[in-house]
Amino acid sequence: MKRKFVLLVSILFLLAVVAKSQNIKVKFETEFGSIIAELYFDKAPVTCANFIKYIENNKFEGANFYRVVRMNNQPNSEIKIEVIQGGLGFDVEESPYPAISHETTKETGVLHKDGVLSMARAEPGSATSEFFICISDQPELDFGGKRNSDGLGFAAFGKVVDGMDLVRKIQNLSDEGQMLKEIVKISSIEIVK
Repeated sequence: MKRKFVLLVSILFLLAVVAKSQNIKVKFETEFGSIIAELYFDKAPVTCANFIKYIENNKFEGANFYRVVRMNNQPNSEIKIEVIQGGLGFDVEESPYPAISHETTKETGVLHKDGVLSMARAEPGSATSEFFICISDQPELDFGGKRNSDGLGFAAFGKVVDGMDLVRKIQNLSDEGQMLKEIVKISSIEIVK
């Protein structure tokens, strides 16, 4: 009986490890429709685990897309990028979970290409709930890129596989200083089974 139990526990552990190494898809439901992204758990496990923790514990409740960065709305930036940013927003006083360690693109190999999902941050190791989606390739956001003076880039961890038309639609909404005049509510972010 004890051997069967140990064998069962071992099998369940192996299944859990295999499941975690598989890429997971998540769906962002917005007023414009759905955006589906694949998370690269096998390449960026820390960042993906953080994102999944927010989803599984309903911590993205009230999340929205609130910032759009286009070539024409960053006049003071020498290094220009194109992204939309979402999450709980700048008004959140305290994140529900501590910041995570910074997984660079040099470590993960996940580069900031068109549709890539990445974590917003100030200093390395300060990412919590805020994320962005790249529009077109954004190499200046990778390790060694010049968008941040520290040269460590941002932590890319997934890619939009369906709904880039909606991402582009959001990016072209009316803004004031990169902040959307009307935020795009994310009614849910869920794991796609």
